[in-house]
Order: sequence, then structure tokens, then C-alpha cells
Amino acid sequence: MSPTPPRIAVIGGGITGLTAAHRIGELHPTAKVFLFEASPQLGGVIQSERRDGFLIENGADNFITTMPWAIDFCKRIGFSDELIETNAKHRRAFVVRKGRLHPIPAGFAVMAPSRIWPIITTPTLSIWGKLRMACEPLVRRRQSTEDESLASFVRRRFGREVYQQLVQPLVAGIYTANPEQLSIAATMPQFMQMEQQHGSLIRAMLKQSKDRRQISKASSGVRYSQFVAPREGMSSLVNAITKRLANATIATNAPVEQLSKVSESTSEGSSWRLTIGGDSPQQLDVDAVLLATPAKHSVRLLRHLDDSLATDLSEIEYGSCALVSLGFRRDQINHPLDGFGFVVPLVEGRQILSASFSSIKYVNRAPEGHVLIRAFVGGACQRELVDLDDDQLQKLVLKELTELLAINGQPQLCHIRRRIQAMPQYHVGHPALVERIEKRAQQLPHLALAGNAFNGVGIPQCIRSGEAAAKKLVDSLSTANSPSD
Repeated sequence: MSPTPPRIAVIGGGITGLTAAHRIGELHPTAKVFLFEASPQLGGVIQSERRDGFLIENGADNFITTMPWAIDFCKRIGFSDELIETNAKHRRAFVVRKGRLHPIPAGFAVMAPSRIWPIITTPTLSIWGKLRMACEPLVRRRQSTEDESLASFVRRRFGREVYQQLVQPLVAGIYTANPEQLSIAATMPQFMQMEQQHGSLIRAMLKQSKDRRQISKASSGVRYSQFVAPREGMSSLVNAITKRLANATIATNAPVEQLSKVSESTSEGSSWRLTIGGDSPQQLDVDAVLLATPAKHSVRLLRHLDDSLATDLSEIEYGSCALVSLGFRRDQINHPLDGFGFVVPLVEGRQILSASFSSIKYVNRAPEGHVLIRAFVGGACQRELVDLDDDQLQKLVLKELTELLAINGQPQLCHIRRRIQAMPQYHVGHPALVERIEKRAQQLPHLALAGNAFNGVGIPQCIRSGEAAAKKLVDSLSTANSPSD
């Protein structure tokens, strides 16, 4: 490294930008890190707040543990003790079928079963739907290597009913997207691999289930439930990361309005100039830039630097939804609430995508004797509902929940948050698009892109993306400043 500490700017203060800034500090402790966030607070869509004793999440409320990056990160920053597991008594979810809630078959993983008996006995599928699903091992593997929509993939392997009654609502709950447009290669590549390697998803899932049982018997040590959450809400993770960035310069209400090259030299590489607006307008020259902003925002900063790169980024579309959190007294709800929530197939003709029983899933989310339920409205297939005003949204959600959960009376609390153009949509062709973006970005020295627009929308993938981009920049600066032969 050069004797002069490098100056690295991270643009975007969501979970990706925060973990990227932290990783830069780990890899190069003397680097001067500048973090700029356009909004008043860090964390991006991760926002928690307490109201009247309820802990409300305005974005993600947990993260998956089967992908190691978030768990590993929490261990590194000493945050593991703050993670709590889901309620062991009610680790299941429901799907709406003809106006009633039925358990999603045990062992059904998004689009394929790992257990046979729950599929045989579920009332969610008709006898014909079950028979068609049972024929999946007889379906020939696809020969074409071209990308395919998730909907097409599921119908081809399992039939229309499994897609409509189970897969579509589960996928909508993850991506708030239309599976007819989603890329199977970008969203669920593991199932593509199962088809190619085993010729059948059912055979592959049964084998994986057997292997996991054997590993579980032989292994020891700490295990987590499939999902975990911070005890005091997701914002506590944001706060924990921020505290560990004491040596970084952090600015909120500081939108980066322009990014330009300053100079190029064989010894120092490219330098970048940031024009920052907001509360304290300024210009800042840095050695490297990490863009952790949504793709649609990165387009504006990169258009004059590489029009082709900006054009490719602009092809990544975003979806919107509304989060409606309602608090009730427990005695207002006649449903046993013996699960974590439910998803709603489009064919049911209802106006909510899903609902999470937040205070059943995790402790410390509602006052004693109360329940917190969070409903999702809108998404790619019902986008017009997001435009309803707050009163209309509350009435819509209350009507749906009342019919499905047998609720009496009005909620004790109502909190509404809209996420406008917040969820990237991985449409068919997304992997090839990301490959083009990455190749174009490599042509801009000491600049890296990160975020949920590329290789995963969950918190673990965002952490992985931010840390990988941080390493790329530190490595590129090290290479540029190493003496030549």
C-alpha cells in the first residue's frame, strides 16, 4: 500500500453500504472511509420503531441463517448474543385456500417438497394437483440453457395447480413480484441445478433431506432456527454496525449529486470527485468509490461516465408495496394464530399478498395480551393498491384480516409504511444483464457496485455483496500502489 492512506467513498448507507464500510476498515485499518447517505437516517429500508409498546419493522424483520454471510458478520462484530430465534412452538405458515387458512405442507421449500406424506394429506391441493405433482420425477430435464421464467419452470415440472396454490404466493411473499416475469436462474438457481443434476426436484429434495438428517446427527455446536432477528429490532443491527465505524466520516442528508473523474496517472490510478448536496454542500476527492445505491440511482451518477453501463443498470426494474401493521388485543382474534403468518394466492382474488404474525414469530414485539400483525399490499400484480390513501389501506387490510382470522372490532394500533420502487425485480435475462454490468464496471478503475439489485435481495446477500465490493476496491488500490518491476 502507498504510505498515504487511501480515501474511499461509500455512497449509500443501507445495510450494503454499512457492511462495505466496515469491511474496508477490517481490510485496511488506516484507510479514510467516507460514507454518504441521502436520507436522514442510516439503514435504508431497515427501520424499526416502537409505538405504544409494539415493535414495528418498516422493512425486513429477520434474515435467513442457511446463507452464512449475515450470521458470520454478526459474530465478527459481537452481535450474535442479540439474535433471537423464531418461536419453536409455531414454526409453520399457512396458505389461503377458498377463504380458509391451511398449513403449507411441512417440508415444502418454496417450490419442491422434501417430505411425501404432508403433500398427500394437504387440503391445499386437489387430488389431480397431487397426482400431477407425483409425476414430476417422470418429467424430462430441460435441454435448453436459456433463462426461463419461474412460473414456466414450476408449471413444466409440477403443473399449474402447484404453481397457483403454493409457489406463486410464496414467491410473491419474497419478491413482491410476478413469477411470470421472474428469472428462475436469478431467483432460485438451486432448483435449476437440481433438475440438471438429478433429473427431478423431488428426488433431489428427498436426498438433501436425508443428508441433512445424517449431518445433524453427527454434528455439534450452536444451531439457529432457519430465521433469526435482533432482539430489539433490525435497526439495532444498523446501530451496532454504525458504532463500529467510529473512524469513518459519516454524513446523512448528504446526497451525492455528481461523480466525475479528476485525473489519471500510471502511479496513482484514477481519482474521483464527489459533489455532495444536502445540509453541507461540498466537493470531495477520493481514490476509490463504492456505489451501494439502488440501480436506478446509480444510473444518474454513471450516465456521463459510461452510457452503456448506465443503460444496462436502468433495465433493472423495481416494485412497490405497502406494509400495514395492525395491533390487536389477543381476545379480539378468534383464530388460534398457531403459525407465523400466511400467504395469499392470486387466484383467491384477495387484496393482500401475505400477513406475518410478528408477535407470534418473535418475542418482544407486542405488549402483554396483544398481537401485532403485518400485512403486505401491492407488489407487481396489484401495484395500484399502493396508491390508496392510509384510511383506504387500513380498511382494506382490516376487512381481509377480519374475514380470514375472525377478528372482532377495530385495531388498537395502525401503522402504514409504503416502500415505493424499493424491491428489484429479477426478470428473465437478469443473470446475463448482471454479467454485462459487472464487465462494464470493471472498465472504471477503483469503482465497485454493490447492493440487492444484482445477486440476491436478502440481508445475507446484501452483506456478501458489500463485503465483496470492499475487498475488490482494497485489492485494486493495493495493486495500483505496489511497486512495478
